[in-house]
Amino acid sequence: MKAKVFRTIDEQITILQNKGLIINDIEFARDILIRENYFFLSGYRHPFLRTKNDRYFLPNTSFDELYALFNFDRQIRNIVFKNLLIVENNMKSIFSYQLSKKYGYRERDYLKTTNFTNNPEKIRQVNDLIRKMKRQIKVNGAQHSATSHYINNYGYIPLWVVVKVLSFGIVSELFTIMKRDDQEEISNIYGISVENLITYLPILANYRNLCAHEDLLYDHRNQKAINDTKYHASLNIPTLDGEYIYGKDDVFALFIILKSLLREDEFRLLLSEFSYELDILAGKLKVIKINKIMDIMGFPVNFKEILDY
Repeated sequence: MKAKVFRTIDEQITILQNKGLIINDIEFARDILIRENYFFLSGYRHPFLRTKNDRYFLPNTSFDELYALFNFDRQIRNIVFKNLLIVENNMKSIFSYQLSKKYGYRERDYLKTTNFTNNPEKIRQVNDLIRKMKRQIKVNGAQHSATSHYINNYGYIPLWVVVKVLSFGIVSELFTIMKRDDQEEISNIYGISVENLITYLPILANYRNLCAHEDLLYDHRNQKAINDTKYHASLNIPTLDGEYIYGKDDVFALFIILKSLLREDEFRLLLSEFSYELDILAGKLKVIKINKIMDIMGFPVNFKEILDY
């Protein structure tokens, strides 16, 4: 494999031009490339290529269109991120309430292994997760004003405060080791099954990390598909070989999850903000249609009707 070598901004521009990209404003392109990184920006080239395996752009593709898709992804990433933070905070509150109510508010009470599943296949996971939680309490406890207050004044940290220093990844794993009746009480708050919530949590944690690190969002695919929901059928999403082609492992699947976990007003605002950014992108695309981007993201053309169900 040919080694990758450093390229100056002008060399990067020449490479893009040689691949058929039209750059009308060289100074603008230079500014964007130095600020945003050639490698990251070029990650948005695929919808504009002549074929999947072709490195050349469709005729008349401009740098402005490439940057428009890049900027669209950034905007929807910010929109998704703030809603994921809402879900994260809600779950931390609900989880801590359920466990504190049932097992107590001191670490020695709520971190007992007997509070969690006794499934022999998960005993190691239970012990590992409790160790992780204790480690995060020890490492982060003194650095956070709320946790340090409890340590200094009471000598312990209640779980509803501890969750502030726990990562979403740990919180999502915490649900998988809870006793079944605790899982059901929590799932009932959302009106979804325990199995679906177990599937949703790692997907949410993955998207949270993706957004926090500004990775590509619009074409992201989950490692695991979500189960069929009422929204798939209600939106008349087409199928291929018995499987829905949209809303399974794509960004629309994330929106289906968020529809289940956010309050109605929160989800309505999310969809409104997303639709606004989609309309802006549609007005800037010339060589491809907005439906191509929607197809990549897994959004059916009637996606707004999800609000009706």
